[in-house]
Amino acid sequence: MTYRYRVASVFLVGFFIDCINIFMSAVAMPRIAADLHVGDTTVAWVANAYILGLTLIIPISTWLAGRWGERRVLTASMLAFSVCAGLCGQATTFGTLVTSRFVQGMAGGLLIPVGQALTFNLFQGEQRARISALIMAVALLAPALSPTLGGLIVDHSSWRWVFRGTIPFALVAAVLAWLWIKEAPAKAQPRPDLAGLLLVSASLASVLLGMSLYGASYSAWLALCCLAAGGLFAVLYTRHQRRARDAIIDLRLLRSPRLSLSILVYHAIPGVFTGVNLLNIFFLQNTLGFTAQATGLFMILYAGGAFLAIVLCGRYYNRVGAKRLFTLGLCLHSVGIATLFLVNGASDLGVLMAAYSLMGVGGGIGANTAQTTALLDFQGTDTQHASVIWNINRQVAFSLGAALLLMVFNLLLSPFSATQAYHATALIAALVGLFPLLHVGALSAQKERHAQPQP
Repeated sequence: MTYRYRVASVFLVGFFIDCINIFMSAVAMPRIAADLHVGDTTVAWVANAYILGLTLIIPISTWLAGRWGERRVLTASMLAFSVCAGLCGQATTFGTLVTSRFVQGMAGGLLIPVGQALTFNLFQGEQRARISALIMAVALLAPALSPTLGGLIVDHSSWRWVFRGTIPFALVAAVLAWLWIKEAPAKAQPRPDLAGLLLVSASLASVLLGMSLYGASYSAWLALCCLAAGGLFAVLYTRHQRRARDAIIDLRLLRSPRLSLSILVYHAIPGVFTGVNLLNIFFLQNTLGFTAQATGLFMILYAGGAFLAIVLCGRYYNRVGAKRLFTLGLCLHSVGIATLFLVNGASDLGVLMAAYSLMGVGGGIGANTAQTTALLDFQGTDTQHASVIWNINRQVAFSLGAALLLMVFNLLLSPFSATQAYHATALIAALVGLFPLLHVGALSAQKERHAQPQP
């Protein structure tokens, strides 16, 4: 095996571990909530903490790699990931589990940007397209298989093994990184914008905490204070980035219609879907009596639809253009979510299958088009800065979507039954998913030049 494929193998193994870690743990949420005696909005912090760790470390990962070397950083990230996975599996309190997940997110966040940059630097031209196809295959394979595998583990063993099961794979990735990646000399890098990073992380954490508290049985004033704090930190960052020499998020880049619309679409599709899927996991298992394995099987339909959509987008992006693809993807995705309104009992398997298939096709079209379109307006260093915004946004969208819809569902449980609240939340999610249509007109009617998406 040549050196570049060894490097790519290390990255793909790590990327696969990160993906299954996100999707496999989601199907275990109801059991974790029951075992550790927390509510469904609170247990969402098992995912939120991981995303916050990723968000905090991604912008400084390349600086760490330049200072300490890719080999050491990638090896250390997988070793730390393994330790944290073990701690998650041993956690006896919810606070311990959330803390371990936060550190695990930081460990996983080191591998993704460093491994991707190292891999893409070794593959150029047509070879770049080949490695991108492998990455997309992993990105589809993980959500297709991991929920079912996680469901099997939860049904026949314990939710703790959902975390412990990733340890052998992470250790293999650590060993391969140490043996296969060449040691590189340290590179001088400008110091990252740590103050800006802390403000961004504090804003996100405060908003997520406010949503979690508002949807649970806590004081509304406490929730509103957290939301206000999130807004305050955002304002402080806006002022900070104007005078920072190398701000972690360059807000002026959001003037690009393509980037700003792609960000909205990512919140409306993968973000909203994350919330819808998590809501489904709780509703199907706790209300309709589905097993964890049966709940996870629906993701195979979603992944199949998304795969078909990605193939079609790659073929027709230049001919059709982002404007039409965005419109089609958003509409199909929202129709799929609205179909959940027809789910009333365990016998409605056909409705659930249709809903996940539609969400997969629509989600695949919208998300892939957003991935392709987001960075088309930039060149040189602006591309790197826009990439930071895009990668942070991708992670944030998952947490915000889950927090928003779980909050809405819990608020609706007061006046309605669980099934009625589920139906109403699905309709609200479908409407939220259509919001970017109001901004699609900002795109030029001219068909966009195709760019190979980078997951």
